[in-house]
Amino acid sequence: MQQSRFELKYLITEDVAAKVRDFVSCYLNLDEYSVGRPNFSYPVHSLYLDNDDLEIYWRTVNGDKNRFKLRLRYYTDKPGTPVFFEVKRRMKDVILKQRGGVKQEAVAKILNGQLPEESDMISRDVKGMVSVQKFFGLMAGLNARPCTHIFYMREAYVSDDDQVRVTLDRDVFSEPNPNPTAKIKMVRPVHSYKGFVILELKYTNRFPNWFGELVRVSHVVQCGAAKYVSGVTELGHVRLGARTPVMEEPSVISRYRPGDDLPTFAQQDTGMPWSLIKRTAS
Repeated sequence: MQQSRFELKYLITEDVAAKVRDFVSCYLNLDEYSVGRPNFSYPVHSLYLDNDDLEIYWRTVNGDKNRFKLRLRYYTDKPGTPVFFEVKRRMKDVILKQRGGVKQEAVAKILNGQLPEESDMISRDVKGMVSVQKFFGLMAGLNARPCTHIFYMREAYVSDDDQVRVTLDRDVFSEPNPNPTAKIKMVRPVHSYKGFVILELKYTNRFPNWFGELVRVSHVVQCGAAKYVSGVTELGHVRLGARTPVMEEPSVISRYRPGDDLPTFAQQDTGMPWSLIKRTAS
């Protein structure tokens, strides 16, 4: 289990993102995968799992205090490269993450219900195997299956001790993927958070004082920005082959556009509109 981590999310414009980049660069280093890339960003792909009733989706929408997501995180589809099976838990305000790296060629086998073997793993790390077994148990218990493929570009900054991390995520696309594959190519995705950048401030143990100063000088306000929830809401249950209808109200990003007054509050980690209080940040 990874150390307890706290995450604060904000929706910002590109103008604000440029100021955030300058500010953060005074305290953190550019992530090694961001170095030398256009806009300092690298591609991130995730395959989220859920069951036919979209139980994981609804736990997030309802703001359950103790909930989890099941996802595969990967960056390429080349044979032999790692696919990380992740259990991301939220225990009240704390984020806990377990993950283990699996070889691309073993992904379908595990998602189709076969327990991982040592030869399926990227390394012999026991913790990685335990994490994938935990993922497998939760997947089986929930009767979860591959549901949604999400892609975005990430600009990341990190401290030397990896206790503090700041990310800027752009161009969030989602489409159904009911197949047990870690695919890269998208055919007909929906575009969530269009015109916005998702700023995430992440820290372990102690809140950095300069985070408060960053928020103050940038005039940003905390809100929810769950990529999986937004993608499911935009796609709808019919395209996902789910039994249970998803939210019928427009998402936050359907209601707000760059230049509008941004929401000062949204239900934590969901982005659902009924819990917004619209007010100009000052």
